[in-house]
Amino acid sequence: MRYARWIALAVAIALLVGGGAIYATRDQDAVATAGLESAGAPQPYVDGNRLLDARTGGPFVPRGVNWSSFEYACAQGWGMSSLDTMGGQDQYDHEARAIASWGVNTVRLPLNQDCWLGTRGAPVSDQFEERTPEDYRGDVAAFVGALNRQGIVVVLDLHSRKRAMEPEFGNVAMPDSQSLTFWRSVAGQYAGNRSVMFDAFSEPYSRYNAVDKLVFDLTWKCWRDGGCQAPVEDDATATSGRTTYTVQGMAAVVRQIRDAGAEQPILLGGLDYANDLSHWLDFAPDDDQLVASVHAYDFKTCLQSCWDSVLAPLTDRVPVITGELGAEDPTSDSGKAFLRDYLSWADDHGVGSLFWVWADHPNDPMALVRSEDGTPTAYGALVRRYLRGASTPPDPS
Repeated sequence: MRYARWIALAVAIALLVGGGAIYATRDQDAVATAGLESAGAPQPYVDGNRLLDARTGGPFVPRGVNWSSFEYACAQGWGMSSLDTMGGQDQYDHEARAIASWGVNTVRLPLNQDCWLGTRGAPVSDQFEERTPEDYRGDVAAFVGALNRQGIVVVLDLHSRKRAMEPEFGNVAMPDSQSLTFWRSVAGQYAGNRSVMFDAFSEPYSRYNAVDKLVFDLTWKCWRDGGCQAPVEDDATATSGRTTYTVQGMAAVVRQIRDAGAEQPILLGGLDYANDLSHWLDFAPDDDQLVASVHAYDFKTCLQSCWDSVLAPLTDRVPVITGELGAEDPTSDSGKAFLRDYLSWADDHGVGSLFWVWADHPNDPMALVRSEDGTPTAYGALVRRYLRGASTPPDPS
């Protein structure tokens, strides 16, 4: 099996770097060293229905946060990410230490396809700074390295695109042909870093027009095989469904990652914004390093009965990760009760959870922090308590 090669390579790299950290900066050095940043962080691989750590052979259950801004700042034209607003020379390590202090072992980084590839005029420059895709990749690599040095696994997620005619971002329904180019590049860069996993596509979805008429019905067959026609507009833009692109399925994405030499686990979210995993097993591509990713929110349809009837049987066959977890109002009685019940269920079934979202967004009830140094919001305080204890869900009272 491919894990044996991982373990041998991990030992070789540990000997090569002598247990020390290889520091990355925002330039080509960061890209060049991206595959050697994992010393000290877990190295997950799939073994049956579990994730194990190649360093120890013991179970690895991801618990952590989504760290947001790489998916939108570069498209809006004010930076590569919120790290650009922090200043100083150690913002990567400063932020990574703040996240690690919460007891996090995994961070999911949503990325922007166009900023990575340099398509659609991304990343957007301004009068003060010219921004290039090489800079963007270097920033991502520097932060991945800083997180790894704090013992944190990173999930790189294909999340968004820049809008073609304006400096803004959005989420389309499924991967397109350029998404395959994106994954060849990302997977090739991080193939040597066993402390990185890949999330093939954040939230696949069907699409309705302005009068709530279904104009794109994403089926499980198209989810896997592609070939159907999805609207070109993102989900924050009205669509008639008349202008479309050809969808690339999850099998094609997985194949691109493997052809790039990357053997790490790949997360696959299901339909309905990754909330529907009802036929995940029936249509998952043929690969022994796949993880089912569910996005769990109290305003979606997969609730308690679905956890028991759909997700629980899935956990008997493959690892399941909550790629995003949140509530519409997470500090309300109903929001806290949802989080308590879900986390209790997830802990009982060995399902890790990544909370949405580590970001200083004053008007977002799901923002975990008030500042990038990790000062928690009221919601963040509940999440931090859970992550540090890893067994006690937030108190609903």
